[in-house]
Amino acid sequence: QVQLVESGGGSVQAGGSLRLSCVASGYTISNKCMAWFRQSPGKEREGVAASDSDGITKYADSVKGRFTISKDRGKNTLYLLMIGLKPEDTAMYYCAAGCPYRFAFAGAEYFASPGVYEHWGQGTQVTVSS
Repeated sequence: QVQLVESGGGSVQAGGSLRLSCVASGYTISNKCMAWFRQSPGKEREGVAASDSDGITKYADSVKGRFTISKDRGKNTLYLLMIGLKPEDTAMYYCAAGCPYRFAFAGAEYFASPGVYEHWGQGTQVTVSS
């Protein structure tokens, strides 16, 4: 049974940093497509960052240069380092896994489509105050 468990969320002031973690069990992330999504009340789930089986990374324009996605294969853990946080980054952040196609052969927005991911975590809340 695949489980993805996120942690690392919290409340920070604008300009602050957080590192989110997603520990996978029953699933080896090293050669898998993994992603971070976020969702605010009343808004659609938004793709934030993703890393495919080739190690190619994709980012939403709103977070480029501020967020970094990475994998620790030894710990079977996915990370999202977030710096320069803004109030508009406030959301529930979700870990996702299992998109079937490599980014080199998919459309530009493929990585940000929630429907292509097979497994999801329960989320961790990030709140950024101004």
